[in-house]
Amino acid sequence: MTDFKQLRKEIIEKTIQYHHARFSEKEFIPGRTRVNYAGRVFNEKELVNAVEASLDFWLTEGRFSEEFAEKIADFLEVEHVLLTNSGSSANLLAFSALTSDKLGDKRLKPGDEVIAVAAGFPATVTPIIQYGLIPVFVDVDIPTYNIDIEMMRNAITPKTRCIFIAHTLGNPFNIEAIMALAEEHKLWVIEDNCDAFGSEYNGKKTGSFAHLSTISFYPAHHITTGEGGAICTNDPILANLVRAFRDWGRDCYCAGGENNTCGKRFSQQFGNLPFGFDHKYVYSEIGYNLKMTDIQAAIGAAQMDKLPHFCDRRKENFNEWKRIFSKYNKYFVLPEATKNADPAWFAFIITLKKETPFTRDELTGYLNSKLVETRNLFAGNITKQPGFIDKTWRIADHLKNTDTIMNHTFFLGTYPGLTKEMFQYSEKVLGEFLSKY
Repeated sequence: MTDFKQLRKEIIEKTIQYHHARFSEKEFIPGRTRVNYAGRVFNEKELVNAVEASLDFWLTEGRFSEEFAEKIADFLEVEHVLLTNSGSSANLLAFSALTSDKLGDKRLKPGDEVIAVAAGFPATVTPIIQYGLIPVFVDVDIPTYNIDIEMMRNAITPKTRCIFIAHTLGNPFNIEAIMALAEEHKLWVIEDNCDAFGSEYNGKKTGSFAHLSTISFYPAHHITTGEGGAICTNDPILANLVRAFRDWGRDCYCAGGENNTCGKRFSQQFGNLPFGFDHKYVYSEIGYNLKMTDIQAAIGAAQMDKLPHFCDRRKENFNEWKRIFSKYNKYFVLPEATKNADPAWFAFIITLKKETPFTRDELTGYLNSKLVETRNLFAGNITKQPGFIDKTWRIADHLKNTDTIMNHTFFLGTYPGLTKEMFQYSEKVLGEFLSKY
């Protein structure tokens, strides 16, 4: 008779051996090894968890999904965490939940306005457009790169129903001011926490302030499951709505493998269905299937144990870039944290000053040619992107800083995989370029 426990133990031991052989730390060779702006950082624990989940062969949400969600909830001190297949899906689901008829007069409807920023990533804007609402683009501040609070205050009209913005590159926006405006005008707030998982504002984790918040687990982010995301809330009604939209629009909220959690599976009336129609097959929303697999969650559960260390390393790497670029203040505007914030920086963002004798693209072209990766601040000015030009939106006042970012701003990575040797090499490369000026 096969001893499955012993066989499983042997597989795990071999997995650990494989990790040490396959993924051992490689030597950095200046000019030949790329200084990535982001990347996955893991050890044998992620690989073991992934193999454990594969051996379970419980392919949908299972024990690892429960563990992962609980770890996120404990970290953020929130009540409900729903896992999904990407951060973009998390944004879509959070916004979808607020359109539900179950919210009555509070629901978002086509034609309503949503406060947004154009200097960001498309995933915070596309759900607004897809549901027929109108993004109202507010300019951002430099050097925090977050929404201009005064311009936002003036942008609110009787049609404004929601605020949907991100903590830019891990730097929290002015949460206190935004939540006060939301309360004053009875607005929903969605906090895109995808680049800021682990950042704090007034000693409290970002992602725990708004009605709904979102996280991304794409490899560039603070922890990774490959693809993956999550939606967080303290509101049980919103949690059930997110779950419904995520799970085909299904009204039933039973966990996988469970039945009749409500105790009324065959004794309710829904829509025009026959009385007592099986609640597991009642669809109250126009939903999707955007769930996470248990193998992804297994990797995430291991990554969560590393998150505090990852955040510390990001802060250290940010400070190392700041030391390097501070020598060239005449050329660069250096980033600043929002007041009362402690960012777990996603990146180190730089804007060239007006009189700088070289362009952003000349500098980033040189850095990349030397294998030091850079990125622009995502869409630059999203109103100028080809997919958004002919869509319905309005600009609150102006987007002067957003246009500056589009033309003169870039960022470098702060991810935990950066080493002392990489910074020494990058500092040398930057110095070589600037020595010409």
